[in-house]
Amino acid sequence: MQTLELKIPPVILVLFTASLMWTLAVAVPSLGFTLSASPLVALVFAATGIAFALLGVWEFRSAGTTVDPRVPNQSVSLVVRGVYRISRNPMYVGFLLVLSAWVIFLSNLASLVLLPAFVIYMNRFQIVPEERHMREKFGESYRQYEAKVRRWV
Repeated sequence: MQTLELKIPPVILVLFTASLMWTLAVAVPSLGFTLSASPLVALVFAATGIAFALLGVWEFRSAGTTVDPRVPNQSVSLVVRGVYRISRNPMYVGFLLVLSAWVIFLSNLASLVLLPAFVIYMNRFQIVPEERHMREKFGESYRQYEAKVRRWV
């Protein structure tokens, strides 16, 4: 399964997951639900997710390190400030919040099952390999950071 590690850009995975969510919502309309103010709730989730992800990108760019998660060997510094004090993976947390917003907007329980699938995939094929590289490259500094800050939130 290592062939899938760090291969799919996370943004592509988000778009793929969102399209699968929509497909499920259309295919199983009987699992629809009503949530008062769902467009507003979805907007809040999406805005929060986008902000969280962009803060992560901004911190990486400020540190002069790569934003492309498929090439962790190009990391030049360990970023532990800003939003990275809350999460080791704020961009992925942001993506999860955007996908959660999409579930709320679609108002369908079938699409909800893809949220845990997204987290499982990201953990196994994106985050674990990234963390392995960071431990190798930054050693004890990364281990200390890992001990203090959670993977997601």
